[in-house]
Amino acid sequence: MPIFTAMKGNRQDKNSIHTRIIAIVVLAVVIVLLDLLDNHPKFIERWYSEAAYLWICRLLHPAFNLLPFSVGDVLYLAVIILIIYYFIKLIRLLFKKQFKRAGILVMGAVVSTLGAIVAFYVLWGINYFRPSAAERLKLPDTDYSTTQLEALTKVVIDSANTTRARLIRADLLQSDKTIKQKAIDAVLILSSSSKAFLTYSPRIKSSLFTPVISILGTSGYYNPFTTEAQMNYAMPVFLKPFVACHELSHQMGYGPEDEANFVGFLAGIKSNDRLLQYSAWHEAVDECMRDLMARDTAAHTKMRLLVSPAVHADFVTERNFWIAHESKLNIISDIFYDNFLKANNQPQGLMTYNRMVRLVMALYNKKEFGH
Repeated sequence: MPIFTAMKGNRQDKNSIHTRIIAIVVLAVVIVLLDLLDNHPKFIERWYSEAAYLWICRLLHPAFNLLPFSVGDVLYLAVIILIIYYFIKLIRLLFKKQFKRAGILVMGAVVSTLGAIVAFYVLWGINYFRPSAAERLKLPDTDYSTTQLEALTKVVIDSANTTRARLIRADLLQSDKTIKQKAIDAVLILSSSSKAFLTYSPRIKSSLFTPVISILGTSGYYNPFTTEAQMNYAMPVFLKPFVACHELSHQMGYGPEDEANFVGFLAGIKSNDRLLQYSAWHEAVDECMRDLMARDTAAHTKMRLLVSPAVHADFVTERNFWIAHESKLNIISDIFYDNFLKANNQPQGLMTYNRMVRLVMALYNKKEFGH
């Protein structure tokens, strides 16, 4: 009887090994084929971003929108628990010298990882390979001089000062529910204005992981597996509207961070909500000033003097919030996310966020924004 059981166990192990090997090979081939799509942006735009992805949104958004909490957060928590469980199981197998079983477990982990990568790209990640926002929006993505940057920064600061001065106490006391709805309205208005901003049943949720993502220095994130946009609910109120629009831009199919920043900015400045307008201009000031600081510290200092006391106080509040949540995990997450961006068609890594200025500059040169 024990011999029969052992033979049956060995046969099952062999079947498991063969199944996992086949799965690994198939998934690896699929990933290679997906990677080849990087060289065919127009194909991606026509058959994925403007077709398949919209159907994914039509299927998943209504389903997940029924639930008030982030399904993606729950999914991530479940994955973390499973990883811990199987890691402990692997250690036990190694201590018992059951190396074949340990190998099967590791192969299962490889299959799961490759499967997650395929799901990431199929459900959303292929949007990284579509034509650039500059091309789709017919905006020149070109270099600009420091003098041009100074002129843009001055206009952006003036716009931030003006929109901040318009805020009343009620604006700064808006609930998260109101902020989210106004961001959704702004994105829908943008969507109705051009085919370049197609979206379906957008929604932004407060992340269940807010205490954790605050420590990681994250204002929000997009879950590509559930197509849910998440926002850090602990941030200062004037940051939330722009962050909501930024994450909704990812949901809209804008993968690169600079493009999501720009679309979020565009939705904000075209909105009728005073807080959302200011939030967008506040972000633009931050981006332009960072760019200027890297180019000309004297010009940066000169521009700082133009920032109104109220806007300056908001930047101090923002800085103090992130400093209060700073930790070594922030450094680790920055390194991880920097490499993630570089692996997904954004060679500048975290600096991609700052490339929003190029698109804002193109819009400014077309004289298409104001306050």
